Amino acid sequence: MIKAAPGVSPETGTPVKPPPWWSHLYLQVIVAIVLGALIGHFYPSGVGPDGEPYKGLGEQLKPLGDAFIRLVKMIIAPVIFLTVSVGIAHLRDLSKVGKVAAKAFAYFLTFSTLALIVGLVVANVVRPGAGMNVDPATLDPAAVAQYAAKAHDTTIVGFLMNIIPETVVGAFASGEILQVLFFSILFGVSLAMIGDRAKPVMTVLESLSEAMFKLVGILMKAAPVGAFGAFAFTIGKYGIASIINLAALVATFYVTAIIFVLGVLGAVAAANGFSILKLIRYLKEELLLVLGTSSSEAALPSLIDKMERAGCDRSVVGLVVPTGYSFNLDGTNIYMTLAALFIAQACGIELSLGQQIMLLAVAMLSSKGAAGVTGAGFITLAATLAVVPSVPVAGMALILGVDRFMSECRALTNFIGNAVATVVVAKWEKGLDKAALDAALAGGPKPATAPVQIDED
Repeated sequence: MIKAAPGVSPETGTPVKPPPWWSHLYLQVIVAIVLGALIGHFYPSGVGPDGEPYKGLGEQLKPLGDAFIRLVKMIIAPVIFLTVSVGIAHLRDLSKVGKVAAKAFAYFLTFSTLALIVGLVVANVVRPGAGMNVDPATLDPAAVAQYAAKAHDTTIVGFLMNIIPETVVGAFASGEILQVLFFSILFGVSLAMIGDRAKPVMTVLESLSEAMFKLVGILMKAAPVGAFGAFAFTIGKYGIASIINLAALVATFYVTAIIFVLGVLGAVAAANGFSILKLIRYLKEELLLVLGTSSSEAALPSLIDKMERAGCDRSVVGLVVPTGYSFNLDGTNIYMTLAALFIAQACGIELSLGQQIMLLAVAMLSSKGAAGVTGAGFITLAATLAVVPSVPVAGMALILGVDRFMSECRALTNFIGNAVATVVVAKWEKGLDKAALDAALAGGPKPATAPVQIDED
């Protein structure tokens, strides 16, 4: 067996000239983030001499970030539909769909709970809020009223009912990930059940899928512009100085997330035969995009594409990635217990072991009930505190100013957690091409075109 050498075209055997260094997307996004931070820092929003607030240039660039995220959200629904329906339709054994879903949810439940516990333990050991001595009576509940209201409106039953779309068109029009996923699974199962008669439809869907991922590549070229606008807005509106007073909380959260990713997820990756550091390197473009936009959704279509090219079976990718975006929120879960105990410590409230266990149990439920909601981290925290009377909901005002900076870490941790889950579940289901995974993580030729093998005989 002869493999095509790196840097050589598998079709012609001629050398392929590597692209110039400045054309790499991750470098462009890094430059965009730095420029955005500088613009936001030197042209911030503030209050004029007349006492009236004004928007600085950094905050005025917000539409650039919003526009890019809208571009990506525009294609999320069709990408999920095509990936899931085609992947399931290729399966002849439909019981595998249930097995994949069951294993995925077992993984999600285990590591989401572990993330909550990690946040709880770190908060008790580090105690980032201790010594602030904030009087709960002086807190302004109006500052977080809108989040508390959204949390109150979100229930487990309401969330489950919302998975079922009122109409098929409505699911795609609203862009609700779980509604699109629900319909896609049913449609894929239907195609698999009718067998050979589905081939004409499958041909069309596969062609559409190829075109859609080509569109993903086109839209990703605008990622540096989106990251520039989003980061300029964050720094321009909130300012780096806003995190100084709460530096202990922010630093503790970031360090905890890093420990969870490298320690817990790293151990899971090692046990399943791959390196977490190599996976992070493989996904560096998507991670920088998530960092720049504070939104893991901005990289969802690209994650699906990269997981397939890394050797994960399409049916597994289609089920695990979209559901993971709602149910496998490791970063959000770490944040919830850590932030809740920070508020309690800042207000001089000592929670007993029983109260902390109750907090953990409520957080497990509320993190699922508000899944998929915009700003889910802050909203689920409000939902949790509303059920645990010992910690005042108004205490969320203490961290409102730095929540934007922590949202980036939440999104990054969630994203990495879902990538690891996809590879692990694919391996469990014997739907992982290990050679393709190793090639992708080693930074070699993309599995879509290489390694190419030619029979010597």
